[in-house]
Amino acid sequence: MDIQLEKQEIIERLLQTNDESIIASIKSLLTKEKKDFWEELTEEEKAGIEEGIEDFKNGNTTSWDDFIVNYL
Repeated sequence: MDIQLEKQEIIERLLQTNDESIIASIKSLLTKEKKDFWEELTEEEKAGIEEGIEDFKNGNTTSWDDFIVNYL
């Protein structure tokens, strides 16, 4: 995929449209503020992730094979 060609095709199609909803949608996509997913998590979700990271750091892990055999 040639990204420059893809962008050019989008620009050409945008120039040909008079559909205000398409233009508004594209504008919204391009100006949307990027959010950090972490800020959208609940405190319980954050705590669970942090607990998992600590478990990993402390070597409290399970191999894939053990997981398949024991937990599924």
